[in-house]
Amino acid sequence: MAVYQIIKYGEDNGILREKAKAITAITPSINKLLDDLRDTLYSYNGVGLAAPQIGVSKRAIVVDTGKNFIELINPEICEQSGSENAEEGCLSLPGMAGDVVRAVRVLVKGLNRSGEEIKIEAKGYQARALQHEIDHLEGIIFTDKATNLRKVVE
Repeated sequence: MAVYQIIKYGEDNGILREKAKAITAITPSINKLLDDLRDTLYSYNGVGLAAPQIGVSKRAIVVDTGKNFIELINPEICEQSGSENAEEGCLSLPGMAGDVVRAVRVLVKGLNRSGEEIKIEAKGYQARALQHEIDHLEGIIFTDKATNLRKVVE
């Protein structure tokens, strides 16, 4: 089990603002990255985590909203519909929250740890979490989209 310190915005040397690099081959090190993301996510009691948040510029994310655990390599949103405004926070910006408009339903495709393409249709909170983490891979932080940004008690 490898738990990494989550990189905080402002202490990140710019990695949180970079577009993460595509993963071109599924190797043991990529599977270890997925394991490390999972272990770190659960250690911090998070909902989602992207590789740049642990200092790795690779297109990999993990999400667990309590519905089911998702890990995706090179994820991308294929379809989206509806919109809703809801509160979000981020492990890289502890103590901050804001209201973000996101699609209610998304269809996301990516690779699993075996290199097989998978598609996930998600709604509600799970859709929001996937969009938030995919934004991280583009160098976008939730505060870029948020209104009513505020400090919260953790």
